Amino acid sequence: MEPDDGILEPPSLVELSMRRIRHEILSGALAPGERLIEEQLTQRFGTSRAPLREALRSLGQQGLVEHSPRRGVRVAELSPEDVNELFGLRDVLERYAVETALPPDGAHDLTALAGALDGMAAAVAADDPLSENEAHRRFHVALVALAGHRQLQLVYEPVILKLQLYMAANLRREAEQRAPSLGVERHQRLFDAIASGDPATALSALARHGARTYIG
Repeated sequence: MEPDDGILEPPSLVELSMRRIRHEILSGALAPGERLIEEQLTQRFGTSRAPLREALRSLGQQGLVEHSPRRGVRVAELSPEDVNELFGLRDVLERYAVETALPPDGAHDLTALAGALDGMAAAVAADDPLSENEAHRRFHVALVALAGHRQLQLVYEPVILKLQLYMAANLRREAEQRAPSLGVERHQRLFDAIASGDPATALSALARHGARTYIG
């Protein structure tokens, strides 16, 4: 007998392992370049090697871990050149998204964008930089989603995820160098420009927004 369509299956061991490793990488619990030893991870997670290896393969496709025949599996490391290229690619993709999403007669649902902005503000108020980092990622994903362009979204999401790895590695430095509310204020200005519905205003705000900092 087939299960009812409305019944949700629990997350698989692969998905659970992937979520946990990803969280540890993006929280800084696992440092860039740190080796991921299968025996240790299977013991910690209480799982077998097969789902763990599949989880690591998926994380490799996302750019969060690197597989090497000689070095094994390690948390990915981004060079300054990598980071600069990723920010540049992010800027190009977001500009295209805004150009596509904001024709003069368009109307758009900004609920997801506003929710991410609220999440950033709540994280700042709670002094939770990791949650602020995640809300930042959701904001930019929601911005690109306004274009309604599935292939663009598929190309964009790995880029912002890799940048989140860089952001997570620099949370403490950024917290020391900027006021806690600065990131929220910058994203509020971008949100307001997009909410105006005017492409020129939105693109101008996006160009000013695209500074090469972790909070972006």
